Amino acid sequence: MPGIKTNEREGTRAVLRNSRMSAYKVREVLDLVRGRPVHEAEDILRFSDRDAAFTVGKVLQSAVANAQNNDELDPEELFVSSCFADEGTTIKRWRPRARGRATRIRKRTCHITIIVSRMPEERIQRMQAHRRAEQLAQRARRVAGARRSEGDTRNRADRRRGVTWEAEHDHDHDHSDEAPVADTAAETEHSAPTDEADGGEAGGASTAAEEAAATNEEVEVGNPTETEVAEAEAEAEAESTDEGEK
Repeated sequence: MPGIKTNEREGTRAVLRNSRMSAYKVREVLDLVRGRPVHEAEDILRFSDRDAAFTVGKVLQSAVANAQNNDELDPEELFVSSCFADEGTTIKRWRPRARGRATRIRKRTCHITIIVSRMPEERIQRMQAHRRAEQLAQRARRVAGARRSEGDTRNRADRRRGVTWEAEHDHDHDHSDEAPVADTAAETEHSAPTDEADGGEAGGASTAAEEAAATNEEVEVGNPTETEVAEAEAEAEAESTDEGEK
């Protein structure tokens, strides 16, 4: 029973005709990407050393664009279901040789066809699960790097027990805060006698200032001013005048 014909294969295709390249050379590149997901096939073609990889990469991009725009398929869910290179027209040229003879030069051409299709559901689910696992692994590596940069010193046992880094960090801070408090208390105890001495000297100085102020008041009271003496004489004269009138 004959197989499926080239033009009857399912999927979205792109064809490049009369490419000035040998079909043999193109087939070696197509064998690398056959059955691969589109993103993986693009990476292979991008880093390939063969000249045919550049042309095949353009045909692959055209097939993906046709599937996305014409068939409304997601490029992330496509894979290279089929790819082949057929021989095209051979361009004949002649080269002069010895003794008046000529040698035929054959310039080969080919027709490149790439067909992309949507992957089965199981394969899509496996690919998505693998992608999520890679994302989680990358996130775990970033978190681990951030913890190392912040000084997270938890060992594996603490992490398994569920001891959070914040709790351990706060515990370290609590222990670090106890030392300054104790030092402050010790400094207060050592500095207490000095404060008392200073307080005693200050109290003595204030008492002396109060005594000096009281002495000044007494001096001022004992030595009346001239105005007070004049007022006292005026009052005495007024009293004597009143007694004389009576």
